[in-house]
Amino acid sequence: MRYTLLLHYPEMSPEELGPEALEQGQAEFRAFAAALHDAGVLLSGEVLQPSTASTTVSAASGELRVQAGPYADTVEQLGGTFVIDVPDLDAALAWAERAPSVAWGTVEVRPSATHVVDGVWVPA
Repeated sequence: MRYTLLLHYPEMSPEELGPEALEQGQAEFRAFAAALHDAGVLLSGEVLQPSTASTTVSAASGELRVQAGPYADTVEQLGGTFVIDVPDLDAALAWAERAPSVAWGTVEVRPSATHVVDGVWVPA
């Protein structure tokens, strides 16, 4: 079963983090990605640019609205994702517990409903 681990945590610039904390965090995420890969469960992973680089598009009100910045103004922002293929929720939760950011943020574990293969939507 496919799950996406959505990594939510407070955003900090490299300057706010400092070089040692930045390098430590990057090393922890490299090790986590390598462990997922070595276990054969990693399908993809993304580190996102800061939420200030995002653009939000909506037409829910009937009129197209393009807004600079994130959809929600919150302390925690979506910082990255890992898509994994594991047998069940328990296995996905076990991987989520190992995500480095669980120590300072939230890891949302969400099952996939469908995904795209060669341009076609297929059940997960």
